[in-house]
Amino acid sequence: MKTIVATTHAPAAIGTYSQAVTVSGAVKTTYLSGQIPLNPKTMQLVEGFDNQVRQVFENLKAVCEAAGGSLNDLVKVNVYLLDLAHFAKVNEIMASYIQQPYPARAAIGVASLPRGAQVEIEGVMVVDAK
Repeated sequence: MKTIVATTHAPAAIGTYSQAVTVSGAVKTTYLSGQIPLNPKTMQLVEGFDNQVRQVFENLKAVCEAAGGSLNDLVKVNVYLLDLAHFAKVNEIMASYIQQPYPARAAIGVASLPRGAQVEIEGVMVVDAK
């Protein structure tokens, strides 16, 4: 069964996508759309790279919680960066949001991101079906 996940605690979709989609079976697998550093109340980008990364994790956290899980239930994360030199900072901030064992992850350098963001992160979350 497929369920659309939506929360007002993360930015509303700005295109033809859902914040996340959960597929239920023996486990619930939730595919989280990429989050950029939009403040969900103002729908404006936050300023500063560190603040952008923190906002992205806050947005991901809100979507995970709306889907019945947490950031610690992420099994795969993709990080998109305008500048891969910021990768160490992403690691530092990610460690403050997610406990070990960490999810599998890829980091990809890109030429541009929506709304001029410096970072975007998407993920896959798995929780036991109850």
